[in-house]
Amino acid sequence: MAVEIQQIDLEHPHRRLLQHAARILADGGLIVYPTDTIYGLGADLFNKGAMERIFKLKKASRPKLLSFVCLDLAQVADWAYVPTSAYRILRRVTPGKYTFVLRASKQVPKILLQKRPTVGVRIPDSAVALGLARELGRPLLSTSVPQGADDFFTDPQEIAATFRNDVELVLDAGVLANQPSTIIDLSGPAPVLLRAGAGPVEPFGL
Repeated sequence: MAVEIQQIDLEHPHRRLLQHAARILADGGLIVYPTDTIYGLGADLFNKGAMERIFKLKKASRPKLLSFVCLDLAQVADWAYVPTSAYRILRRVTPGKYTFVLRASKQVPKILLQKRPTVGVRIPDSAVALGLARELGRPLLSTSVPQGADDFFTDPQEIAATFRNDVELVLDAGVLANQPSTIIDLSGPAPVLLRAGAGPVEPFGL
């Protein structure tokens, strides 16, 4: 299988290209796409085979956190329990460079949870990522493109060469910065910083 590479504009992605990517996702394919932080590896969260492929690529156990790229707060509330205190925070800082850990709702596929009661959610400040979720019609299951424990791919051409037999499509927006999202746990009584990243922590008093 030869990976398909398509150039995409970060600010104004062509809808037909987003629709093409969404069809690949709906058919069980994997795509690499730019976010407001790093390149993400995306799949349809309702496709078990696609999820298994991501676990294999990440060499990850199922309890490892994967995140949902959601279109807005209303969609987040479908997949996670959002208490009032967390809702106020999300309303203030999204879209943005954060991943939030929240208690999973009953809609989340059990294969993603196993013994973990939480899920990661993102509303990125990214026309590409939000456009993919819109065209797919549901959240996009997403994780970073795997490269070691503490590093991330920044060059889409390098990603395509490395994963040419593992993904169907790479959306190439050029080289991105090597800084992932900030991860904040909002599943408890107070925000907890799990990973410092591109999103500032000052809004959380951390």
